[in-house]
Amino acid sequence: MTRKFFRFCAPVAILALVMMTGLSVYAQPAPPANLLRQAYVALSVADHDYKGHRVEAMKQIEAAAKLLRIDIRGDGRGHEKQGVSDEQLRIARGMLEQARAGLTGKPLKHVDRAINQINIALKIR
Repeated sequence: MTRKFFRFCAPVAILALVMMTGLSVYAQPAPPANLLRQAYVALSVADHDYKGHRVEAMKQIEAAAKLLRIDIRGDGRGHEKQGVSDEQLRIARGMLEQARAGLTGKPLKHVDRAINQINIALKIR
């Protein structure tokens, strides 16, 4: 029962985060810290490994967050199908691309590396 509930709730929670972020983009840009946190959560619930590139992207986001002194750690995997995981990676990439506008220096470099890892991961089948 708990596993089925989590399988349903994880994608719904991700969708809710994306919708909230999307709505705030029109009013004002979301702070990079929020976007990094949401991107990290989206990657953490994705089920597939993508030959380590998803995890490497998460590590780069963690490094950027550490430099910015923010906590972004989430709960873990969502156990969904490949297509759902792919979409979560695309969502995370979009959030990171938005966050780039508010970052400079080393945090920006880590975010760029995370985006690159996501791009590599999405090419893996």
